[in-house]
Amino acid sequence: MNASETSFTSQRMDRRDAIKWMLAAAASTALLDNGLGAATAAQPSGKGYGTDPDVLKIYKPGDLWPLTFTAAQRATTASLCDVIIPADAKGPSAVTVGVPDFIDEWVSAPYPGHDGDRKTILEGLAWLDAEAQKRFGNDFVNLIARQKNAICDDICFAQNAKPEFRKGAQFFKRFRDLTAGGYYTTPEGMKDIGYVGNVATEKFEGPPPEVLKKLGLA
Repeated sequence: MNASETSFTSQRMDRRDAIKWMLAAAASTALLDNGLGAATAAQPSGKGYGTDPDVLKIYKPGDLWPLTFTAAQRATTASLCDVIIPADAKGPSAVTVGVPDFIDEWVSAPYPGHDGDRKTILEGLAWLDAEAQKRFGNDFVNLIARQKNAICDDICFAQNAKPEFRKGAQFFKRFRDLTAGGYYTTPEGMKDIGYVGNVATEKFEGPPPEVLKKLGLA
């Protein structure tokens, strides 16, 4: 493992938090698109969490399902997440809040639809490294920002992608949805978009008097 891979794999999210996060993100309509189709890769195993998961339990790796990513795949995932949602003045990067862990949990889950995403993401990560080697003679994780952006510019809009980039563009679309779905269901992501729900207030003010009057309730 090189220095870049080490920097992206040193911090791991608690699996309990990652699974709770996956449950929340699964409700997002952005995550309902099934990617490139049925899986041909090895199928995930494990019993899953059923219909009533215990989100307070601390799960160890393998208790529910084995994770999919190798260290290299995780590093590539983190590198691409950092391109899609880097840190800025409004919030931390997708990597900082643990989005690569979320994506690993998602593609590893033994549920319908996740198998298609597993195929899409694994094949896409391999395509990304192959394209990086073809253009710049190095894996994607080791490229400089300008080189990473050059590849992403060619696959970031599927409808405009050239024929040779269509497979990469399909992968990027699904990966971007998962990255955004994961990021914007974290406290940091919700703060970024200004979501203030589920926040305790000192007292409940109720509807304004003019609204109640209009409804005939005041």
